[in-house]
Amino acid sequence: MNRPLLIGPFTQLFPMTGLPLKGALKDEQLSIIKNGGILVSEGKILEVGIFDELKSDDVDIHHVEGQQVCLPGFVDSHTHICFGGTRARDYAYRNAGKTYLEIAKAGGGIWDTVTQTRKASQDELVAGILSRSQKHLKNGVTTIEVKSGYGLSIKEELKMLRAIKQANETTNASLVPTCLAAHMKPKDWNHDKDYLDVIINELFPILKSENLANRVDAFVEESAFSPKEIKSYFQKAKEMGFDITVHADQFTTGGSQVAVDFDAVSADHLEASTEKEIQLLAKSNTIATALPGASLGLGCAYTPARKILDTGGALSIASDHNPGSAPMGDLLTQASILGTFEKLSNTEVLAGITFRAAAALRLSDRGKLEAGAQADFVVFATENYQEITYHQGQLKPSEVWKNGTPIH
Repeated sequence: MNRPLLIGPFTQLFPMTGLPLKGALKDEQLSIIKNGGILVSEGKILEVGIFDELKSDDVDIHHVEGQQVCLPGFVDSHTHICFGGTRARDYAYRNAGKTYLEIAKAGGGIWDTVTQTRKASQDELVAGILSRSQKHLKNGVTTIEVKSGYGLSIKEELKMLRAIKQANETTNASLVPTCLAAHMKPKDWNHDKDYLDVIINELFPILKSENLANRVDAFVEESAFSPKEIKSYFQKAKEMGFDITVHADQFTTGGSQVAVDFDAVSADHLEASTEKEIQLLAKSNTIATALPGASLGLGCAYTPARKILDTGGALSIASDHNPGSAPMGDLLTQASILGTFEKLSNTEVLAGITFRAAAALRLSDRGKLEAGAQADFVVFATENYQEITYHQGQLKPSEVWKNGTPIH
């Protein structure tokens, strides 16, 4: 057994412990350890505290030079980084004033990505995931949720999910797969059987047998699946032991009600949510996930994050990194900008990309720096943590650690 490793000292170390999962947070609640250190062994945290008090003859030391701030590794709880092709044309069309329908008629939209993803080989999809994961890692994101949903057939959804699993065996990041076979109704579906029934009966059992995903997502929207249509789909998913998450209230309401009805882990998007939906989510165990990257990409309103927190809801912040509506894929930049528009405290922003985001994936072993947690943390070369959101993602990590090992 290797000797424990003590990393530090950090000018400021933020364990993100002692904070509630739900509700508003003030910066005065944020615990700061000055001249802090992290003691790790075999990929796990043994202890967090003052560096000099953790030193002993029984540990090795990794000295951190200069003034540095340390936070838990960031968690991106909603991405679509498994895809083929690009949608740069869609972005240009949107900014030129074309509508969603006009773009779709011109060959754009989700179906464009479906077509390009189907053309890609599994190895090509793996290469794309690894490239995008590496970008996330350099920006301090150590855990990344990754959805399927651009296959929209048994064969192609399996190709995507197998690519995600293969990439997870290679990348230093932790990838959390989600089956989004119910992303939209396939344009080329010409079978007598109902698409969702086929997914339930043919795809779900393979997900279990190959351990490809334990999470099922659906886009509940007028352009995709209605609350009524998706009910039996989610019911069967729950019966089979899948966690539920929902693309909810992006353009019209209804999805958040579905999420609460099925005790979903999270309801994501929520840009169209009204007071009714905000109250509904606040009284539930479902975590509200804001996706500011989609608001930036589409030029639409942000998730009402301030109201969600003030009403007592739990708020996660994710990048929605995808080729269509959220191509930026920079979690910290997006979270910082959301904080500006929604007047979120630094603690609320940081909680939204650490332990609250981990909770949106049902992960209790990360998002905080405490004994027993994964030794995932990110370091910034500054003496004041406020500089991190102040620079809106342009202050890049000086070090990123995953499972107690420096990877960047």
